[in-house]
Amino acid sequence: MTWEDELLQAGVHPSWLPAFTNCAAELEQVLAAVARERTQALVLPPPGQVFRALRVDPALVRVILLGQDPYPTPGHPTGLAFSVDRAITKLPGSLQNIYKELAADVGVAPAASGDLSAWADQGVLLLNTALTVRAGAGQAGSHAELGWQPVVCAVLQYLAAQHAAGQPLVAVLWGNHAKQFAAELPGVPLVCGVHPSPLSAYRGFFGSRPFSRVNTLLAAQGAAPVNWELAPETLF
Repeated sequence: MTWEDELLQAGVHPSWLPAFTNCAAELEQVLAAVARERTQALVLPPPGQVFRALRVDPALVRVILLGQDPYPTPGHPTGLAFSVDRAITKLPGSLQNIYKELAADVGVAPAASGDLSAWADQGVLLLNTALTVRAGAGQAGSHAELGWQPVVCAVLQYLAAQHAAGQPLVAVLWGNHAKQFAAELPGVPLVCGVHPSPLSAYRGFFGSRPFSRVNTLLAAQGAAPVNWELAPETLF
């Protein structure tokens, strides 16, 4: 099976394929590496969800929200950065902090679910810089050096080129890891800040108003704002 066939079988929108033309060898290598990893350990998310973020037509992407890697807890990751499966009742600390800032910034009550599909459906690309991870405590970042970076950079460069051609776009880069990818987004308005992790959120994430800032930057480009509303039931 070619890399094109594998991506299409995974549900990737066909308009993404040109983005990977110049990194086809690297993409094939990381796909093979992940396949080998799955013979040795539990790898998350499940195969059918690894490329879930890329099911959207790239022409519809107006916000990039860049995460680091999937949650390493089985049952949590679904292929969308920061999002968890709808059935999860105890949300990760980072997501709880995102919800708290969302409420403080734009008045959206913390949702009953950690499923951020409603944002993805509006063209918010919830993309991790590594699309897979080994499951288990202490495994965060375990696939950071597996070979995903050239693939993710290709996605960002493709969107930056579309922005240069007139497509409205804003990128949200939380934490030093995400900020390292700013160079792949020349000309794209950035919302940079502290990561929402419980280890760092109190050092500047809270009060940073990223959601209203994104909508202000979209409006300046003539684009409609993101409706950040999720399920209304309050968790806290």
